Amino acid sequence: GVFGICSKPYEKYVWNAKLLEAVRSAVHRDWLLYIIHGFCGQSKLLIYGRPIYVTLIARRSSKFAGTRFLKRGSNCEGDVANEVETEQILYDASVMSFSAGSYSSYVQVRGSVPLYWSQDISTMMPKPPITLDQADPYAHVAALHFDQMLQRFGSPIIILNLVKEREKRKHERILSEELVAAVTYLNQFLPPEHAIIYIPWDMAKYTKSKLCNVLDRLNVIAESVVKKTGFFVNRPDSYCSVLRPDEKWNELGGCVVSTGRLQTGVLRTNCVDCLDRTNTAQFMVGKCALAYQLYSLGLIDKPNLQFDTDAVRLFEELYEDHGDTLSLQYGGSQLVHRVKTYRKIAPWTQHSKDIMQTLSRYYSNAFSDADRQDSINLFLGVFQPAEGKPHLWELPTDFYLHHKNTLSLSQTRQSYTYWWTTGVLKHLPLPFDEVTCAENRRKLTVKKFHKYEEEIDIHNEFFRPYELSSFDETFCLAMTNSTRDFMPKNVGIDPSPFTVRKPDETGKSVLG
Repeated sequence: GVFGICSKPYEKYVWNAKLLEAVRSAVHRDWLLYIIHGFCGQSKLLIYGRPIYVTLIARRSSKFAGTRFLKRGSNCEGDVANEVETEQILYDASVMSFSAGSYSSYVQVRGSVPLYWSQDISTMMPKPPITLDQADPYAHVAALHFDQMLQRFGSPIIILNLVKEREKRKHERILSEELVAAVTYLNQFLPPEHAIIYIPWDMAKYTKSKLCNVLDRLNVIAESVVKKTGFFVNRPDSYCSVLRPDEKWNELGGCVVSTGRLQTGVLRTNCVDCLDRTNTAQFMVGKCALAYQLYSLGLIDKPNLQFDTDAVRLFEELYEDHGDTLSLQYGGSQLVHRVKTYRKIAPWTQHSKDIMQTLSRYYSNAFSDADRQDSINLFLGVFQPAEGKPHLWELPTDFYLHHKNTLSLSQTRQSYTYWWTTGVLKHLPLPFDEVTCAENRRKLTVKKFHKYEEEIDIHNEFFRPYELSSFDETFCLAMTNSTRDFMPKNVGIDPSPFTVRKPDETGKSVLG
């Protein structure tokens, strides 16, 4: 027999937890399907015929979930609005075996500024004024938020704050000032080696400057971030990187183990909406991490990727789809500013599209967000209908549904100095959720399987010999392919996806 381990899902990213409550104890766990909300995209990078799957998964938090202007900042439990965990996975598909295969992963997070703040949309202004709803001198809500992050990701927690720093009238800067104060206060009590790292960068200001290349500056930030956190890979360093070591590779952080590397810590990116600027910044960090991932699998000779290569264009398309989807869910429209906008190579037709997306976002925020918010509150079980109680549409606000402690007197008060969960600090830089301890063992279920049982037989699951299948419908052949969709069709072209193409050489792309 074979023993398998099944772990409990991380409740924060499960969207049907309330719907499963009634059946969880009545049916076998194989019937329980945990659903995430966000984005999933996959493309195939062909390196001289060798298939490498690039997968992007975004998991949206089900806590304090909602629409753009109706959910801002944080609730009383440290859950923030528009919080999304994005994971990029690289897998060498030339080997099917899970145990013998090579794969790598990098995780980053976006989320609203963890403070009590909001924007009043009753004024019908495109940019309503930002209001701090509650003073928080001891950074109580920020402490709860960063404690969750230390438990899940370890240290260092790196904040990349993209909001405006200089304005004629104070608007976005209000959030920056409060966030700096909160991080400074919390860092007093953390050991210096595990302190929260704060990186402020006014992206909008540099975009307007003709002297500054926004993406070059973001690339410098991305390099420093990836060097601090490292990434996950399931194999030790290849012989080529040992014999011909790269200077950048030797400076890489994270945790080195006998079986490979682990990511320790995470980058947390935010602007005001956590949509356009955030997506471009995350793409640049993802692009930098992708270079290290490819290098770790022995696919490139230096951990560096250039724009206008098939590999980066394929990755950019994945990130644009990812950004559009997350933007539709939270903001009501697709991205307004894209990677091409910040590279200043967007075609003139893009400006009219940007205006349409801005109008679409404004319309959605003004007229349909309230209904969407009610739907989310019902689906997640935040509001539960009951006889004799007001209907959801009769409530003047959903504030009390998302801030439970306002309806009761708190019996336990969090420490102002020891703001982290007991045991978290002892295991840093490793995340507490990943270490071996009694508390984490209780989250695991051990199950015995027969060697050829369908549940663990990868060959049967992938090829499905008992089904009639067509090559045309097979996902691995139908998915976006760097050779078919991005490589020029001219004779004599270098087939490497890492070769820089001239604008007139590039193949077809849905991004134009």
